[in-house]
Amino acid sequence: MGGRAVSAARPTLFGDAVSGRAVLVVGLGRSGMAAADGLLECDARVVVVDDADTEANREKAQILRTLGAEVRLGPGSTAELPAGTELVITSPGLRPATPILAAAAAAGVPIWSEVELAWQLSAAPLPAPERTPWLGVTGTNGKTTTVQMLASMLTAAGNRVALVGNVGRPVMEAVLDTDTRYDVYVVELSSFQLHSSHSLQLHSAAVLNLAPDHLEWHASLEEYARDKASIFERVTHSCVYNVQDPATEQMVEQADVTEGARAIGFTLGAPGMSMLGVVDDLLVDRAFIEQRKTSALELARLDDVQPNAPHNIANALAAAALARSYGVPATAVRDGLNSLRLDGHRIETVATADGVTWVDDSKATNPHAAATSMQAFDPIVWIAGGQAKGTSFDELVPAVAERLRGAVLLGVDREQIREALHRHAPDVPVIVVDNAETEAMVEAVAAAAELARPGDTVLLAPGCASLDMFSSYGARGDAFADAVRQRLDAAAADGNE
Repeated sequence: MGGRAVSAARPTLFGDAVSGRAVLVVGLGRSGMAAADGLLECDARVVVVDDADTEANREKAQILRTLGAEVRLGPGSTAELPAGTELVITSPGLRPATPILAAAAAAGVPIWSEVELAWQLSAAPLPAPERTPWLGVTGTNGKTTTVQMLASMLTAAGNRVALVGNVGRPVMEAVLDTDTRYDVYVVELSSFQLHSSHSLQLHSAAVLNLAPDHLEWHASLEEYARDKASIFERVTHSCVYNVQDPATEQMVEQADVTEGARAIGFTLGAPGMSMLGVVDDLLVDRAFIEQRKTSALELARLDDVQPNAPHNIANALAAAALARSYGVPATAVRDGLNSLRLDGHRIETVATADGVTWVDDSKATNPHAAATSMQAFDPIVWIAGGQAKGTSFDELVPAVAERLRGAVLLGVDREQIREALHRHAPDVPVIVVDNAETEAMVEAVAAAAELARPGDTVLLAPGCASLDMFSSYGARGDAFADAVRQRLDAAAADGNE
């Protein structure tokens, strides 16, 4: 959290939207804590509720009570909407049908995300030239990689960058950071956050792709798509879409943008005018140059993108489009890609032994992400399963069936994937791990080793969320890597006897 002193380098928070109002913060996670802190600084009357009476929440509650908030923890704390509530700040994990949110909606009480609150408090009251620009990224897959690429490109150009939003650090933390004046915010936005964000006006925004996901949260795929598309509303400079995904272009066409905003495409093929794309192993720009009708500007080489699987090249092009919309020179795109070290569990090679490559893509938490990952390898022993989140594998399996040496399934929705394999790839060998404990990954790796042949890739691309068995997709990836290394170490020791 930033200090209470206000830097002379930037304006104070403008609290007209919340000053003196009774504001309910639902959820005391990181975004809820940041929201409550910002609201208190703006002299709101704050009540915070969370059903989880954990040690961590009790520590946060003590801080907030000292600052003047009322905090209610424990089962039943979120059962009813407190009387007199004038505004609700919701946790992104709470579905709109959650009783306390449904009650607020029925009573006509506005419901904001923490992102919306940050925009309202720090951006809306300022004249346009003084606002810190926001560059936003959403999509079903690739968001975190893309914002990390974008932040690296912007930093290479000498900008002070706040990387915030769904990527981990709440936007309000950057807003409250009085020690730093940021030049630009890079904001990863989930459909959950966008659902309760109503007035954002981003400098530029990108929708990377659209595929079924989080259908246990959204009422329908159409609602999920509408929430994603809302990122383009009121954009002032560039709306970036995926040429290979027509749904994203339709979002731009239907968006109510600021006059003068442009549509910018990215493609893995040769780019048309107002696009970025690939020519002769080069990433090139035909959107942000004066000669775009007749020529293209080299930004980077494909080898500058690591790993340079097709979907990651698409991420790099989207990031470059946003960076170029902000005025970043071509050299900073290349330098940003070269200096970047992505977070783990994204098509990360764990080991290669006896001709078999073991790859961790635990971040592939939905079928679209898994299918995209699998396009980079052939043949594959596929390790999959977890929480399917209401999605189907009936499109994925036919698309990758010819690549599959075999499949190993684990997790709560493993039978759903097995049934899809039976329907669409009945000749693919399938091993089902019925163990529901975290040790099941050891069994899955052993089963995959039985199926794999020299030249194969054993790919952990679960196509599912991880929380049925693991604390996060990272913990799942770590379990996979540990099991692989233990197996290979044991094999090496046996060979030396």
